[in-house]
Amino acid sequence: FAAQRHVLTYMEDAVSQLLENREDISQYGIARFFTEYFNSVQQGTHILFREFSFVQATPHNRASFLRTFWRCFRTVGKNGGKYSNLLTAQEYHCLLQLLCPDFPMELTQKAARIVLMDDAVDCLMSFSDFLYAFQIQFYYSEFLESVSAIYQDLLAGKNPNTVIVPTSSSGQHRQRQLSNDCNPLEGVEASLFYQCLESLCDRSKYSCPPSALVKEILSNAQRMTFYGFLVALAKDQGINRALGALPDKGDLFLDPAMDQELEKLVAQVSGLSISTPASSSGDTANIPVRNSLRINSPWKPLHHRRKMDAESEGSNEETDSSEN
Repeated sequence: FAAQRHVLTYMEDAVSQLLENREDISQYGIARFFTEYFNSVQQGTHILFREFSFVQATPHNRASFLRTFWRCFRTVGKNGGKYSNLLTAQEYHCLLQLLCPDFPMELTQKAARIVLMDDAVDCLMSFSDFLYAFQIQFYYSEFLESVSAIYQDLLAGKNPNTVIVPTSSSGQHRQRQLSNDCNPLEGVEASLFYQCLESLCDRSKYSCPPSALVKEILSNAQRMTFYGFLVALAKDQGINRALGALPDKGDLFLDPAMDQELEKLVAQVSGLSISTPASSSGDTANIPVRNSLRINSPWKPLHHRRKMDAESEGSNEETDSSEN
């Protein structure tokens, strides 16, 4: 159970956070820190502003990141005019970096290619199209690397039923090794493709889509291309529900819990603006008390803010010295 839930990963991270922020934590105790840390893990806010290596470390982290990205930026597709919800891959990448500063552009581009079916990653995409494609690419990244390798082997007429260890460059390397005798647009035989993927799912130690749903996708076609398969995965609501991070497409822009929090925040801000300017005379009794919307996240953001403050002070000193 501990290995399945990656308990050791979270324990190691919690201890690391504890050591990095021991001065602040000592003010209210270690027990409270661990309580807040694991509450944030349960709520899915523990991945906020963390490094990419941690964000992708566990399936729960990946699902939490997907859910957080949706909740934070769902209004991109909800509000505005006809074209207000269309963004480029670079713009979506900027949104991802607001939550994870070192999020790799490569993953964003791969998700864009699922939507656009080619290398024109500077074209505009809707929020919903990008989100569901990004979910498949991000959550099942290792699985898709192996699928790409199997697909290229099938195109070349090789036997792909061998153990494939995905690496960061294996997919790109194999995509350049297309057989001159085969047209990749024609795809491969769907039934044979499924047999290979079923074997992959059985032996893979990484997250894979449910094999029954993969079989259902491939049984509806005689031949299948690699990107056609990725598009089918992204659009399949059964796979989306099995993953459990995002709502169905029809409910994509509905989030009552977040809407209630936003309404509370707007009410608080409105209350402050309506209150009389009695503070000029030193009387602050009429100012309403604000209950801050605190997110239970680990201490990494605080650590980063201190580093940024220190760097900012250093840059100011250099500016002052240069002016003198």
